[in-house]
Amino acid sequence: MSEETPVLRRDAEHNRQRTLAAAREVFATRGLQATLNDVAHHAGLGVGTVYRRFPNKEVLAEAVYAGKLHGLRATAQAALAGRDAYESLRAFLEHALEQAATDHGLRELIRQGAGESKQIARTREDIVESCGHLIARAREQGTIREDVTVDDIAPIVAMIDSVMDLPTAGAVQPWRRYLALILDGLQVRPDQ
Repeated sequence: MSEETPVLRRDAEHNRQRTLAAAREVFATRGLQATLNDVAHHAGLGVGTVYRRFPNKEVLAEAVYAGKLHGLRATAQAALAGRDAYESLRAFLEHALEQAATDHGLRELIRQGAGESKQIARTREDIVESCGHLIARAREQGTIREDVTVDDIAPIVAMIDSVMDLPTAGAVQPWRRYLALILDGLQVRPDQ
């Protein structure tokens, strides 16, 4: 006899979906410092209803963000197939930061990973590993400075995160401009 995922009653599944929808909104706006009580209130549910399905905030955050992080991991792994490793790294970082620009919770998971589950931690490690391979290939191709390492990615992401909430004063969001400036500084130019 195999173990199957239990099928929730219709009302229980409806409450689960309401909780997930509310968590997406609350975490996107307030970040992961929001509490399960905040999510329950936003969903219009009792906190006990939320705790029955999600015993703690980390389990809820994993349910909300596992898919997005898996998508980022797939994009990072797909970037490895690109011929120009520097351009693949640049495109991946732009994509990942674009995903995070409107979601404070995702930004926190990308930036620090505090309080994350083992599954999310492993996904983050896979993303970093892919970035490391891209950097190594870009060095081999002579398109990125020799002193750039994978350890530079987290500080770059943190720098861009710090300007994501600046007001937009034109067609280009400030974080995009600063990311371009930083990435331009990493690149080796044949004319220099």
